[in-house]
Amino acid sequence: MDPLFVGIIGVVVLLLLLIAGVHIAVALLVVGGIGSIIIVGFKEGVALTLSTVFFNVFWIQLAVLPLFILAGLLAAQGELNENAYRAMSMWFGRVRGGLGIATAAGCTLFGTVCGSAIVTAAVFAKVAAPQMRKYGYDKRLTYGIVSSAGNIGMLIPPSTLIVFYAVLTEESPGKLLIAGIAPGLALFLCLSVGMLIIGYLRPQLVGAGPTAPEVTEHVTWLMRFKSLVQLWPFATVFLVLVGGIFTGFFTVTEAAAVTIFVLLILIPVTGHSFKGIAQVLADSAGVTAMLFFLIIAAVLFSRFLILTGIGPAVLDWIVSMQLSAVGLTIAMCILYIFLGCFLEASSMLLLTIPLIYPVVKAMGIEPTWFAMSIMLAIHAGTITPPVGLVVFGVKGVAEADVSLGDIFRGVTPFFLMTLAATAIIIAFPTLSTILPDLMIR
Repeated sequence: MDPLFVGIIGVVVLLLLLIAGVHIAVALLVVGGIGSIIIVGFKEGVALTLSTVFFNVFWIQLAVLPLFILAGLLAAQGELNENAYRAMSMWFGRVRGGLGIATAAGCTLFGTVCGSAIVTAAVFAKVAAPQMRKYGYDKRLTYGIVSSAGNIGMLIPPSTLIVFYAVLTEESPGKLLIAGIAPGLALFLCLSVGMLIIGYLRPQLVGAGPTAPEVTEHVTWLMRFKSLVQLWPFATVFLVLVGGIFTGFFTVTEAAAVTIFVLLILIPVTGHSFKGIAQVLADSAGVTAMLFFLIIAAVLFSRFLILTGIGPAVLDWIVSMQLSAVGLTIAMCILYIFLGCFLEASSMLLLTIPLIYPVVKAMGIEPTWFAMSIMLAIHAGTITPPVGLVVFGVKGVAEADVSLGDIFRGVTPFFLMTLAATAIIIAFPTLSTILPDLMIR
């Protein structure tokens, strides 16, 4: 049987399995495994499957993923987010819409110790949202900014999604993690501008009078600067993680391990306990197992595509369209936003990277710039209905009177702000490359 025909049938079967609700890892594993057996024979196909499992489970570069997952869950359990929100609300609390900006700033700070958008959004839904509503913020706007700002946690290092992307593309995790700082800050600024615009055009949505518990009385500049002392745990983790990677003192895996060690010291020092440490370890193991299963399935499916010849065929087809680097990047961003309506972030990468990344390399597109552009587009997709996974995570901890529809309506203006951040990163490639280029190798 013609391998290309087998490949086309395999892709169709994959789509049908996904439509039927089969988990994407299972679907990729079934199609990749059976398809490989059909093309190369039973013995060789089984050997390919087993070797894929073995080498990906024991690939040392993947050790960074469970370490970053554990670091993020430890930070969430340690309640460091409360300190970040309290300090930021003192700085921005009296600005109209200031609590929304404080929430975005808090998510940015918390993102330096937690690499998960869902975790970041969920913890701030519990900490920031009740306070915002207490001071008159519209419930849709409140949960909209929390959901949108949570995505900053998956751009600022440590970012599990960026590491996941690096594994799939075999790019340097360290360079991509450092590159994520600029898109993260761009998203924060765009969300903050959006909050200011809403505050001044629709003041009824952001309440009236004092807008944060810390500013019910007059807050002096001395009090604001003193509040920054509460942020020393974030500064410590940031300096250890990003500073270590940037200077070349740590590898990414070593930096992740040291980050966990620092968090284990910081959490009790800041007055918090490890009462949930057993659950953190269990959750970390579960998430790690799921990610490794996804990676194994994705690599097997990628090898199946190579055997079929679909990859080179797609490459030739896209090259024949004569798209520019910017044109292809914009087209991919649109695709990821669309896919975000149906899939979560890692699934989008699993389905597309095996096909599109060889095209990116063949066209000579700057890999770091391309990665950061699509990362922002993916984050825009994670807050779009009907399957905005971050929105579902926030709904799980939201107050009882908040519906899923309320949150999706609330993220609409911030979805536009996320698109603006994506446009900025696409228009100015230097923002994505300037920090990685300065790294000490």
